[in-house]
Amino acid sequence: MKDLLLKLNACNNAKEWAENKSWEEIYNTCHRGDWLLWLFKRTNPDDLQLITLAKGHCANTIRHLMKDERSLKAVDAAIAFGEGKITKDELDAAYATAADADAYAAAAAASKAENQQLTADICRKFLPIEIWDINSLNKQD
Repeated sequence: MKDLLLKLNACNNAKEWAENKSWEEIYNTCHRGDWLLWLFKRTNPDDLQLITLAKGHCANTIRHLMKDERSLKAVDAAIAFGEGKITKDELDAAYATAADADAYAAAAAASKAENQQLTADICRKFLPIEIWDINSLNKQD
C-alpha cells in the first residue's frame, strides 16, 4: 500500500498514518472520511454514483451548520443521485445552484476529529471493501 499511496501522490499525513498497514487494516481503521473518499475516487474512478452517495451522506453530517437552502438541496441531490433517483444533469444543476451558497464555509468549520471519524464510518457503510479496485492498481507500474 505504501507504493500505491506514493504513486497516487497521497498527502504526507495519510502516507505516514498508513505506513506498514495492509489494505484491510487501512480500510477498517481509517479515521478520516475525506481520505477514504480521496482513495476511492482514485481507485474506482468510474463509480460516480457510489462516491456521490457516500459524499452526500458525509456532507449531511454537517447539515445543521448549513444556512442556505441551496446547500441543503445540493446534499439531498447528491444522496438522490447516489440512490438512482435523479439524473446526473439534475445533480449538476443542484451543485451549480449551491456554488454560491455557504456550504463550503460551514463544512470547513466542522472538520473536527469527531466528524472525520463519523464520515469514515459512513464511507465504510456506502463503499464496502469488496467494491474497491485496490489490487489492480497495486499491480500496475
